[in-house]
Amino acid sequence: MRLLLAALAICVAVPSSSYAMGDDDSETVVVHGDRPAPKFDRHIFGQFAEHLGHGIYNGIWVGPRSKIPNIKGYRKDVLEALKAIRVPEIRWPGGCFADEYHWRDGIGPQANRKVSINTHWGGVTEDNAFGTHEFMDFSELVGADAYVSGNVGSAPPVELADWVQYMTSPVGSTLANERAANGRKEPWRVPMVGLGNELWGCGGNMRAEYAADLTRRYGTFVKMPAGQHVMKIASGANSGDTDWTDTMMRIAGDKIDGIGVHYYTVPGNWDHKGAATGFDENQWALTLAATIRMDKIITEHAAIMDKYDPAKRVALLVDEWGTWYDVEPGTNPGFLYQQNSLRDAIVASLNFDIFARHTDRLRGANIAQMVNVLQSLLLTEGDKMVKTPTYWVFDMYKDYQDATVLAVDVDARTYSKNGTSLKAISASAVRDAAGVVHVGLTNVDPNRAETVRVKLDGLNVTHVSGRILTATAMDAHNTFGAPDTIRPAPFTGARISGQTLSVSLPPKSIVMLDLR
Repeated sequence: MRLLLAALAICVAVPSSSYAMGDDDSETVVVHGDRPAPKFDRHIFGQFAEHLGHGIYNGIWVGPRSKIPNIKGYRKDVLEALKAIRVPEIRWPGGCFADEYHWRDGIGPQANRKVSINTHWGGVTEDNAFGTHEFMDFSELVGADAYVSGNVGSAPPVELADWVQYMTSPVGSTLANERAANGRKEPWRVPMVGLGNELWGCGGNMRAEYAADLTRRYGTFVKMPAGQHVMKIASGANSGDTDWTDTMMRIAGDKIDGIGVHYYTVPGNWDHKGAATGFDENQWALTLAATIRMDKIITEHAAIMDKYDPAKRVALLVDEWGTWYDVEPGTNPGFLYQQNSLRDAIVASLNFDIFARHTDRLRGANIAQMVNVLQSLLLTEGDKMVKTPTYWVFDMYKDYQDATVLAVDVDARTYSKNGTSLKAISASAVRDAAGVVHVGLTNVDPNRAETVRVKLDGLNVTHVSGRILTATAMDAHNTFGAPDTIRPAPFTGARISGQTLSVSLPPKSIVMLDLR
């Protein structure tokens, strides 16, 4: 009963006076309505679905004969949840799995498909029941663009070239006829093709110069039907390895349309990353401080790209990001299954704020991963599904998609814990096509509420509404027994006075304001 009351308290809008405020001095955020920046490309809200653990099997795909409610084999609850947040793009089949994936293993009658071993993730069997047709049809059902990662590490260029033609060729060619015989007469749209994944590591342990040469070679043979364009995306760097980006841009920059970078928030080290729940405030602070390193990483890689591409034709994509903790006790360590708490929600909002500052170059991102893996949006178990706190941040920020970014300045105190420090307040703002301004505010301090003055330069606002995501505990999370412990509630802590908002932010909270 106490747990139920606690959950209800979080879901109800609470007046600002219910929160203990900090000192009289307030933090200041300036939203410059007269200083628009490039739009917040919807692909920044991209997802990632790898053949890993229960990310696809039991997470997305249960098969048409399953007792779990499904649409042509796809979980109905997962489909509806993804459509509700307008998922714009999905990256598949990896990840490390991509550079051992051979697309012909996953087409044709399922009973005849090759059964292999997933050597990267858990050593389990892979029956290839979820292949090209299943992924492409799934993307269409969700309404998302397909970002297909090609095998550069262990397959010849003709394999990737044939795969792209199989998916996109008009009726009449041998590959198109084969596609039709397998159940799909009309070609699919394939807007994005990855030229390998982590070629510096699991994709082949390559030197940058060799990887760049292969990028030129493989990209040459990725061809689309007349009148269609594909975005060719080079395998990017590991975190802060700017030498990789420099080499790739110098050698292959004129042959690609995008380049990735992968950065994970790890509060400990790779051997002892820390637990997803049950952590203390020190782990809270370390995690958030590790997250904001993303800003430096994007800045440094973008500067390298500017040297070779001052017109910013080539996009930067953070096509793997998110938190990475120790797996949940008792689960397969190769399945990367972890819980998802309020801390992860704040990691997501901080990243969206960072991404908003770099939209001149950043035009895509993929959280790792969509279902049941790492910082997932959804967790499934049997016929049950849970929307995680991270899911709700994607829901709160979904109006950022393709909206015009507005410049934002933040003057805030420092939150510190045991030598770890970061700004207590983070913010971003956009103006959507209907003229509504959306302002995201995050208070990272788990103990102290803040009064934030939001100055609205060049904006005429008469009405404000909003939602808040917060909880009593730092590690508040949703479970299959209590799926609504943490979810957004109406926010009533903002007041307009002229061109200034006064916003009462509770500790460890995320607020999305809609200004009209």
